[in-house]
Amino acid sequence: MGYQGQPPVVLPQCDLDDKETLVSEHKHKGKTCRQSAAVFNVVNSIIGSGVIDFSLVLLIKGGALSGTDTYQSLVSKTFGFPGYLLLSILQFFYPFIAMISYNIITGDTLSKVFQRIPGVDPENFFIGRHFIIVLSTVAFTLPLSLYRDVAKLGKISLTSTVLTTLILGIVMTRVISLGPHIPKTEDAWVFAKPSAIQAIGVMSFAFICHHNCFLVYGSLEEPTVAKWSCIIHVSALVSVFISILFATCGYLTFTGFTQGDLFENYCRNDDLVTFGRFCYGVTVILTYPIECFVTREVIANVFFGGNLSSVFHIIVTVVIITAATLLSLLIDCLGIVLELSGVLCAAPLIFIIPSACYLKLSEEPRTHSDKIMSCVMIPIGAVVMVVGFVMAVTNPQDCTHGQEMFYCVPDNVSLTSISVSHFQLTTPFSVLNLSIFQ
Repeated sequence: MGYQGQPPVVLPQCDLDDKETLVSEHKHKGKTCRQSAAVFNVVNSIIGSGVIDFSLVLLIKGGALSGTDTYQSLVSKTFGFPGYLLLSILQFFYPFIAMISYNIITGDTLSKVFQRIPGVDPENFFIGRHFIIVLSTVAFTLPLSLYRDVAKLGKISLTSTVLTTLILGIVMTRVISLGPHIPKTEDAWVFAKPSAIQAIGVMSFAFICHHNCFLVYGSLEEPTVAKWSCIIHVSALVSVFISILFATCGYLTFTGFTQGDLFENYCRNDDLVTFGRFCYGVTVILTYPIECFVTREVIANVFFGGNLSSVFHIIVTVVIITAATLLSLLIDCLGIVLELSGVLCAAPLIFIIPSACYLKLSEEPRTHSDKIMSCVMIPIGAVVMVVGFVMAVTNPQDCTHGQEMFYCVPDNVSLTSISVSHFQLTTPFSVLNLSIFQ
């Protein structure tokens, strides 16, 4: 087992200051990136799959206290082989499920883009979601995932972040032009419903990059806890701001009809949104390789002692991506994927494990702010896991994957020319509720 053959890197103990380095210089010579590139890598991971600020800083502090440079070696040194094995399973499945969700999004999003090409039959096999998933995998995500150095993805992550800004502008525009013409669901503004726990699970999926934070941290030219904290604060602020804008604008437009994939709500004949879909598909494709890096690293650490030869590097990468692609071809509802991954994988990776490691390693007094926060985060994570899983199974989300929403019917509403909808004037709202949920 890789666990037995890979002793953790033990560095001289030192204070948590600017001189701290968790990764030796020789290991990262020629594989470093500037702070700005690291920010884009983290933001890209966050927007594709997110962050919790305090927990990430806590994780790196735990690495400093234990003299380790990976999430797995940190947990291994803190809780031994059982903790290492549990963490490896969670750390593999979270990014692996994220890869599946990215494929689902790519297929759903880009298929609608190609359907808008004049003269193309909407039923054409070559613009179907299955073919697009396979094509994008072979042509883009597989070659990008074959990189051995995450620092090389810095410029790609910058491109992804710029495209996300364009998408946000489109979503904000449609709040004004489309929102008033979409009927509002009953009790649309009643908050704190029981399904809030499920929402926390989805947000946990979105707000995590713990599984790759050591990769990004190690790619810095001079990795220190202080520099990492600065990067995380900036990345978190940018990502939370963007996420809140997306969520608010999407819900303002569609209220209770909002789907797990926001672009599933927009009509196919909306050309502005079609451009947004294209940008979104490209963004997801560019985010995919970071998740593949993590799954491959977990396998390398567990089964290959942390090092993969060139041949095994290619083989493991191809096997991981092939498995994710096959599963994404079989699953077509994004919401349940996000919920289950959030409550079962993301919640312990965010709330429980970093806090437990810090509590065991730190010699600070119990009244120290970091220890108080750690004690609060552990029960929160446990509640989210248990309650979120039960609710996700007993109250699954409705999924209208691949279907045109009821308000997109040509006789009922026009999305590109904003005028008062005949559908809204002549159809009772109770009928709308029945038509969408039956």
